[in-house]
Amino acid sequence: MPSTPPPFANEPVLELRRAAVRDRLAEALAALDRRLPLHVPVTVGAEVRSGDELSSTDPGKPTRLVAEVARAGEAEVASAVATAREGFHTWRGRNAASRAQALIGAARWMRERRLELAALEVRECAKPWAEADADVCEAIDFLEYYARQAIELDAGRALLQVPGERNELRYVARGVVAVISPWNFPLAIPCGMAAAALATGNAVVLKPAEQAPACGQRLLEALRAGGVPPGALSLLAGEGEVGAALVRHPGIDAIAFTGSLPVGLEIMRAAAELAPGQRQLKRVIAELGGKNCVIVDADADLDEAVPAIVGSAFDYAGQKCSAAARVLAHEAIADQLLERLAGAVRVLVVGQAERLGTAVPPLIERSAQERVSRYAERAARDGRIVAGGAPVPGEGWFCSPVLVTDLPADSPILDQEIFGPLLAVDRVRDVEHACDLVDELQYALTGGLFARDPTTVRYVRERTPVGNLYVNRGITGAMVARQPFGGNRLSGTGTKAGGPDYLLQFVEPRAVTENTMRHGLVV
Repeated sequence: MPSTPPPFANEPVLELRRAAVRDRLAEALAALDRRLPLHVPVTVGAEVRSGDELSSTDPGKPTRLVAEVARAGEAEVASAVATAREGFHTWRGRNAASRAQALIGAARWMRERRLELAALEVRECAKPWAEADADVCEAIDFLEYYARQAIELDAGRALLQVPGERNELRYVARGVVAVISPWNFPLAIPCGMAAAALATGNAVVLKPAEQAPACGQRLLEALRAGGVPPGALSLLAGEGEVGAALVRHPGIDAIAFTGSLPVGLEIMRAAAELAPGQRQLKRVIAELGGKNCVIVDADADLDEAVPAIVGSAFDYAGQKCSAAARVLAHEAIADQLLERLAGAVRVLVVGQAERLGTAVPPLIERSAQERVSRYAERAARDGRIVAGGAPVPGEGWFCSPVLVTDLPADSPILDQEIFGPLLAVDRVRDVEHACDLVDELQYALTGGLFARDPTTVRYVRERTPVGNLYVNRGITGAMVARQPFGGNRLSGTGTKAGGPDYLLQFVEPRAVTENTMRHGLVV
């Protein structure tokens, strides 16, 4: 393979309307079901320990065991960090082109297995087929994109040069990176964080979400098949205490985390404490929650707005940090918009993730179902339910999609992240009023605007604090290299995954200045 890969292009998603594609997906799922349960060992370098202390199950059929999982302990955390420290010195010694080849090899491995990887997401995380396929494509995109970005970064940055002096700025890997990933994008998000760390020469200890350990195992297999050496990549499955032990360990140089705000704050506090023997300040790269608003102005095209809002709010049961949670509708069109949204919500397909056409699958686990149900009950007490309460399957962690309006201004539904299929609609006087409401929120991840007037678009673009603003389209589905993704305020550190600056989080800059005037000859 050439040292300079061809220009980056996004991986195309499958055309699910084609019967032949649907047949292949069904075959992949049937083949996976015959292999269940899978086994996820603790993998530290070349050492593997199997076990069944934990398990992952199908959210749509909780009696179906997807994977038996070995739970990592404190000793294995320490061993993984020590192994990564040794592996780091070897891995960073390979040039950027060589590391890029390993990532591109991992992308090739995933591409060849994309159907079985999507099937695993359908079973382990109840992602509908379209969402699961897009997640696999995004994982491939991260590998391909960061491979190319690492080669560019390795060239350094141009500095001012003057006679008699040579100035150089280069970037070097930080060391050992703990990657702590969520379940809702079980391949794409851990792959993006791990690929960025590995592309820049760091070693990685991956702690996948306890709800998606088998997806984490497949990511490890992909990266190792591509050429990442065992010493540079370990996998520790387990619950929160495993991630906490990694965060506290003095041998960890950086932490890449995606998840909730409370857990992110705990990580930041713990990472700020110097442990005995620690010689570096830990870098925390965090993508946290969102309370994402869509502004609909009086001149908006509702034919365009309604399906985009409903998809952004309810696809994958709203289990995305970028999902639409609140609509701020101009009072002139609010009633019309509500009526049309209600009609669209009532016909959403609530069902098993494997069923093509499902928009609202089960939530990830019982505790999520209970949490969202409490918010739905609060919505019914405090506001007016416009659509909701439709029957749901009896087996699995399902919640009916809910559309609510007329909530009081102090309702927690308007400012707390719910992470489920509940959408609130507010009336606003004008776009300025809507922007004032957005500005009051603690989160600033994504946002949307439906308006025809370019002046309105410019105004909202300047006013909104969100990391990703989408105009006249849905607010989910950011694509690598096209919509760099990351939030502001309490939504994270603004790292913009899938963008040109993301790799800078995983390296240290070093400047060297050399006096080039001759000082005599070496004897």
